[in-house]
Amino acid sequence: MPLQPIKFYQTGTFTVGNRLLDESQRTVQANMRRTNSLNSGHRACQGCGEALGARYALDAAMQATKNRLIAANATGCLEVFSTPYPETSWQIPWMHSLFGNAASVATGIAAALKVKGKQDVRVIAQGGDGGTTDIGFACLSGMFERNDDVLYICYDNEAYMNTGVQRSSATPPAARTATTPAAGAHPGNSFGTGKNVPLIAMAHRIPFVATASVANLHDLEAKVNKAMTIHGARYIHIHVPCPLGWGSHPSDTLKVARLAVESGLFPLFEAEHGEITASLRLRKKAPVEAYLKLQRRFSHLFGEKPDRDTIAMIQAIADRNIEKFGLESP
Repeated sequence: MPLQPIKFYQTGTFTVGNRLLDESQRTVQANMRRTNSLNSGHRACQGCGEALGARYALDAAMQATKNRLIAANATGCLEVFSTPYPETSWQIPWMHSLFGNAASVATGIAAALKVKGKQDVRVIAQGGDGGTTDIGFACLSGMFERNDDVLYICYDNEAYMNTGVQRSSATPPAARTATTPAAGAHPGNSFGTGKNVPLIAMAHRIPFVATASVANLHDLEAKVNKAMTIHGARYIHIHVPCPLGWGSHPSDTLKVARLAVESGLFPLFEAEHGEITASLRLRKKAPVEAYLKLQRRFSHLFGEKPDRDTIAMIQAIADRNIEKFGLESP
């Protein structure tokens, strides 16, 4: 993670902060090399973390491959807001797959390119957590097992946002969704459910696995760039807050994403062939309460009588992540 030391204390923004860096250290979006793969005119909600994550990830991949890239996109928010028929915001070869078979479609594209001898054209599959951790899980596992030459990117907004904010297997404990209401003795999503797909990807011992966040765009770009230098199956799991589904303010998207990382609830790390090779250490550890309070999906934890037991259980998850992934600063 060579870009980790870069901080923006001077301004607190990427807009002006990039000007203080050498051009080689700037994000792809801060210079004319960007391709605007996901162009303006799409219909994402204000403050959409997924639109931001996809824009940075795909432009970084395009730069790394010298604009020789094809993308397969699962049904979901990203597909719906970027391609309302007959329009599209994509400026790359882009294919809409079904909800659950983006990994298989991308595998087919990669196989066809191999047969045609086009070794310089690379393939990305992408989808949300619903199409990745749930509906498309079998196809994704098959892609990993075969070690197909595809980078799969999951944009994780922690629920089925496009269809009404239903729970997915990436929905965190205690979160309120349309199918896990804030009602009963234990309101919100149950503890002990769901799955951690980055760890499952590592169990397949594929060449490269990483987590990323829109809170750290330099890190996100660096991981995509690294992934495109590797052949075989690769997986990047990007945390993308959803203001609509999470009940956060659109202007707080990066703040919410940053607190998820700084609290330890969403650790940033890299792994190669099943072994963790790098992790982002926390400069300043934030309490999970700071993260939870910005989202209405957790508002039931902070009523007249705060649910301290549940908050403590969520804090324990963050603390375990910090220990497991070695996030403590030296």
